[in-house]
Amino acid sequence: MFLNRIAMQHYRNYEKLDIQTDSGVNLFIGPNAQGKTNLLEAIFCLALSRSHRTGKDRELIGWNADAAHVQGEVSKKYGDVKLALSFSAQGKKAKINGLEQRRLSDFVGTLNVVMFAPEDLEIVKGTPGNRRRFLDMEIGQVQPGYLHLLQQYGKVLQQRNNFLKSPQASATQQTMLEVWNAQLAEHGVKIMKKRQGFIYTLQRWAEQVHSGITAGKEELRIHYRPSLDAAADQDESVLFDQFMIKLTQVKDQEMRRGITLVGPHRDDLAFEINGKEAQIYGSQGQQRTTALSLKLAEIELIREEIGEYPLLLLDDVLSELDRQRQTQLIETFQGKVQTFITTTGLESVDLAKLKDAKVYQVQEGQVMR
Repeated sequence: MFLNRIAMQHYRNYEKLDIQTDSGVNLFIGPNAQGKTNLLEAIFCLALSRSHRTGKDRELIGWNADAAHVQGEVSKKYGDVKLALSFSAQGKKAKINGLEQRRLSDFVGTLNVVMFAPEDLEIVKGTPGNRRRFLDMEIGQVQPGYLHLLQQYGKVLQQRNNFLKSPQASATQQTMLEVWNAQLAEHGVKIMKKRQGFIYTLQRWAEQVHSGITAGKEELRIHYRPSLDAAADQDESVLFDQFMIKLTQVKDQEMRRGITLVGPHRDDLAFEINGKEAQIYGSQGQQRTTALSLKLAEIELIREEIGEYPLLLLDDVLSELDRQRQTQLIETFQGKVQTFITTTGLESVDLAKLKDAKVYQVQEGQVMR
């Protein structure tokens, strides 16, 4: 798939922008704080209906404006699609070919992207929240219904936490807790099964990529660490029963702490290189190679799931990689994946490897050829 056109109005520091993009490599150059990342963020929003940098949509709306608008024209194997997304105080509105979507999850997945930014190097050594966010964003693209499932789980989790924080709990509320337990387990088990399936496929691709980058010297393994002990081959009914039992076991502890201690919101991932945990024992180079392997594996995983390559967004990440890793990355997308790269200067980019890149200059919310 290719993004042929991106247009914005009142989006962050872009008063108005409308540009045609190349189907190959698009290179955006300029000093910091000029709008390069904002441009990639807007493309990311067209794919996932949300920013990768903030959960507050108000931050996306330009100064003294009431709403921000992003539009894109996408060529896919089954035809061209026009996407439109608006952010305002009243919420988000998403349209596909002019038709407003009843649910945002119906919009997500029309455009697929893989974003690689410097903070993604923290996927390996950062917090569990970083790794859960990585999982959720990528699963949400190839299985749009997953995002709706997450929303349902989040609502139940919030209600349950509010109850656990309440100083007094009546008999009626205790009955409600049992209802919330069942709903939490029902949604939670579905999320766990989807995460297990995704990680199984990601492992297959990441193992190949990582072996290639390290010339076969390292073996990468990805392990799913749910807060609930669960074998990958267990069916949902067995997991549901285990989930309910675990909630009963930790009930007193949860009441004391006022927080839900079991569920996908406490899941984590672990990465092993040659049998040793990369988060703890891996060198900085190994951790960066692991993060790169994950991103390159995502590209192939999405192609396998939807039948065409996603867009690749590289936000000032090439300067963070040495020449060997730059070469591996460029050789992966060159000639087959439409790519958008931001950088402060050409000196950090191996231009010899970037053939026929379309170069843009970015300055104060303006993009020029």
